Amino acid sequence: MRAVSVHPDALVLTSRMWQTTATALRAGDEALLIDSPFFPDELEILPGLVRQAGFDVRGLLATHADFDHLLGRLAFPELPLGVGEPTMLRLRAEPGAAQRALRDQDEELYVERSGPLGLGQVQSLPVPGRLELGPAELELHAAGGHTADGTAIFDPRAEVLVCGDYLSDVEIPTLGEGGSLDSYRTTLAGLAPLLDRANVAVPGHGSPLERENALRILDEDLAYLDALERGEERPALPAGRDGGRQRELHAGNLATLA
Repeated sequence: MRAVSVHPDALVLTSRMWQTTATALRAGDEALLIDSPFFPDELEILPGLVRQAGFDVRGLLATHADFDHLLGRLAFPELPLGVGEPTMLRLRAEPGAAQRALRDQDEELYVERSGPLGLGQVQSLPVPGRLELGPAELELHAAGGHTADGTAIFDPRAEVLVCGDYLSDVEIPTLGEGGSLDSYRTTLAGLAPLLDRANVAVPGHGSPLERENALRILDEDLAYLDALERGEERPALPAGRDGGRQRELHAGNLATLA
């Protein structure tokens, strides 16, 4: 697992699985952890790593209900988990879905865990809305399109945008369960003004991005969505996101729209 400080009060941890990111944000003496790494050994060292970096994590946030973003519970089982209202609705509509998806993925990869994923007490947060963090506030913004749910978190003090599964430098836009082209475009349109206020954007998969790179990826993603809507079977994918795996994801997007 790789740890990178993108601001004195923002630490990004990147899993070796799908380059999934987890972001610790701090204000005063309090910190929150957004999303999670994947593997058991990464989750085991996570509390000590963030503590050594000076982040006293007192709560968890998840950008959406895909299982690979909910695993913070395994590292911090005693902490409250907050999710946006759309994610709470999805969790209630799909009881046990995240646990089953994690079990299937672990079986495929021969991963053993000490116990099942338990979400425990989950707190629904208004979106759009604000969330207190020590003496500061985080902004919560709706971010649907990849899935039916989604929340982007902006820290105006640190100028860091944690955007969930958008603006990835390693993965093209994907339409998961409940995702749609229109909602995806709406989210990208909403992220643009937030990027104007941010120094760094942290995608759910990939590397932290400086503003200029994030805006470039946003434009590339809009162009890809246009090609997807036209039904192009072999579109020109963005450089660095044009390998065989990304072609498979594109085929899946076409099947979703069919």
